[in-house]
This record gives sequence, structure tokens and C-alpha cells, in this order.
Amino acid sequence: MSTHDGGPAGPNGGPAGGAAFPRLRLYRNPLRLAVSGSPWRAAAFLAAYVFVAGWLLFAIAFTTTVTAAVFMITLAGIPLLVAASGVLRGCASAERVRLRQVLAGPVRGGYRPVTRPGIMAQVRTRWRDPSTWRDLAYLIGLWPPLLALDLSVLTVWLTLLAGVTLPAWYWAPRGNAGVGYVNGAPVHGVALGYFPNGPHGAGGWGLYVDTLPRALLAAAVFLVAFLLFNYVLVLTARAHARVARALLRAPGDPLAPAKEVLARPGPLGPLHAAR
Repeated sequence: MSTHDGGPAGPNGGPAGGAAFPRLRLYRNPLRLAVSGSPWRAAAFLAAYVFVAGWLLFAIAFTTTVTAAVFMITLAGIPLLVAASGVLRGCASAERVRLRQVLAGPVRGGYRPVTRPGIMAQVRTRWRDPSTWRDLAYLIGLWPPLLALDLSVLTVWLTLLAGVTLPAWYWAPRGNAGVGYVNGAPVHGVALGYFPNGPHGAGGWGLYVDTLPRALLAAAVFLVAFLLFNYVLVLTARAHARVARALLRAPGDPLAPAKEVLARPGPLGPLHAAR
């Protein structure tokens, strides 16, 4: 039996070795998944990108790159290009450190060394290096879609989690609180639906939580949805980490398979017998 990682299944349907995501394991039992810690680590990984790392790294990389590009028409642009490439490497390194929270092994970058003296040699080497452009693609180009994906998934997950705890605080809101719309005089409770004529008026649909039995009913529905949505949360964090690893790691050597074959001993023995 296999798991989402492609490895053999372990106890309770989980992966035996954790594969590439030892901290973001998936389990077939949704209750086992909820108590495993994987959803909470995935939520922390996505939240760090949405609220801190993503914005900060994008702002630094975008500002330095655009500034260097603007000054390219002057001599000041030459050292700025060198500095911008260094800033991109630093931002990419910071994201590689953050990926250690979810990946089995470290993500190591690989950049071309500058072999000639002079600042122009540094500019040519660094900006002709595919790794620099891969860093640029992740830090700036993919920031909008990754931010939108992470934010939307995290928002739904937090909303479902808040719904599970509804019996503890349904009585506290005063006014028209909740996921929905309520028209009329402000009342207490949480609206889960559309109530154009007030919580008890005609023409509305949904559940207006203003009693403990209704809160328990809503919490049960939220709990089922929360347990199932944990899979979406963990898979989103995995997808984000895969994209980051693919772009921020050192590019592979296309001749590596051929070199490995040539390095192996051949099936034939030496042509001349030893004397």
C-alpha cells in the first residue's frame, strides 16, 4: 500500500519514512491527521509566508532589483547590479532556511563562481547565472500567486477552526456578526447565512446561532469540514515547498547520468591480459 509520497504505508495509514516531508505527513484517518501536528506545522509555514517572509523578501528583492535596473543607464548601475544579485542570494538563502521546517533535507543553492577580476566580470557572471534568475522568479514572479493561494487556504482553515469553537463564544458578539448578512436591529449571535429581514424574518436562509443547541450543531458541521480541509492545508504547504525547492536548489548537471555510466567499471575485462 502506498501513500501520497510514493513510499510504503506505515502504522495507521501514514507514511513509513516521511519521504520528502517528514513534518507534513498525511494520514488516511482524518482524526489521526488532526492530532499528528501536520496541519499545525503547515498552517505555521503558510502563515509565516503570508504575514512575514513573503512580503519582506518580495519587498527587498523587488526594491533592489528595480533600483539597479533603473540606474543601468548610468555608471552607478554597475555596482548596484552586483549588489542586487547579492541581495537576491541572501533572500533566497533565508527562504532555504525556512524550508528546513518541512523538508527532509536542506536545500542548497549553486551559483557560478566569478573567475575573472573586475566588477564587469562580476556583473556578467552573476546575471548570466541561471540560479540568479531562478531566485528572481521565486522571490518576485511567483509571489502574487503563492500569496493568493496560501492566504485563501489559510483563511478558510482558520474560519473552520473558529467555527469548531463556536459554543464557547457564540453569545459574545453584539450586532450582525458572522459569515453572512443580517438586516435589521442589532442582535446578539453569529449569522451563518443570509437574513435580509433579520434573524427571525421571512426570506432568510442559513443558521443564526443564538442558542447553545444551535452552536453545538454548527460546531459539529464545522468539525467535519475542518477535519477534511486539513488535507487541503497540508497539500498546499507541500506544493509551496516543492515549488520553492525546485527553484531555489542548485540546478542539476544534465550530463550527470552519462558521467556516472562512464565512471562505472565496464562489463568487459581489460583487453590485454596482465603479465
